[in-house]
Amino acid sequence: MYRFKIYYPGKTKAKFIKEGIDHYIKLLSPFAKVELIELKEGHGDKEKVTEEESKTILNSLKGDFILLHRDGKSLSSTEFADFIKDKSLTQFVIGGVYGVNEAVFKAASFRLSLSSLTFTHEISRLLLLEQLYRAITIIHGKSYHY
Repeated sequence: MYRFKIYYPGKTKAKFIKEGIDHYIKLLSPFAKVELIELKEGHGDKEKVTEEESKTILNSLKGDFILLHRDGKSLSSTEFADFIKDKSLTQFVIGGVYGVNEAVFKAASFRLSLSSLTFTHEISRLLLLEQLYRAITIIHGKSYHY
């Protein structure tokens, strides 16, 4: 069984996003254990928030992690499936409203871009879960991915 840990600062506030997250966690449950690790949200100006949240992220992680970042590498759905296929634990970090600092960026074992478009950090949580489900269905030969 796969294990996915997703770290992010702040609560998911939008109801429709929460519902989507719950939906994909349920779909993933026969194949993977998904842990959403909600970290403390920073307060203050942009620089202070970014530093606080980045410090919390780094202090919370153990081992390699994948950072979702606009400057990351884009993978097709099948490439993403191949990327996670042989990993028993995959940890993801999604930055807060202002992203992450250079220390988190450099500490990431891999930087993944979901798209060249910019998404809110809340939408990114949902998109990542959908892509994880898509990858799992590809790995298991299910018909979700066409």
